[in-house]
Amino acid sequence: MANQRIRIRLKSFDHRLIDQSAQEIVDTAKRTGAQVCGPVPLPTRIERFNVLTSPHVNKDARDQYEIRTHKRMVDIVQPTDKTVDALMKLDLAAGVDVQIALG
Repeated sequence: MANQRIRIRLKSFDHRLIDQSAQEIVDTAKRTGAQVCGPVPLPTRIERFNVLTSPHVNKDARDQYEIRTHKRMVDIVQPTDKTVDALMKLDLAAGVDVQIALG
């Protein structure tokens, strides 16, 4: 896998879970002899929702909710075949979305 790069993007609602998963990926890649850049924290997406608490009137009475989507990016430069095999076997937490791009 000469002159290739693996870019891994992680998304999660829980920042502790995403940091733990990113650290597992970095440790696995370094253990198999690949060069790692990251994890790089990407901007957190915050979605806010306002919900009326009263079913009829009282426009001033509202509840506010938000969902935070945390993102991290890990670049693996010059991966070996052992690195790819180890990353495929890696079992990450259930609340983490993983996107892998080869470049």
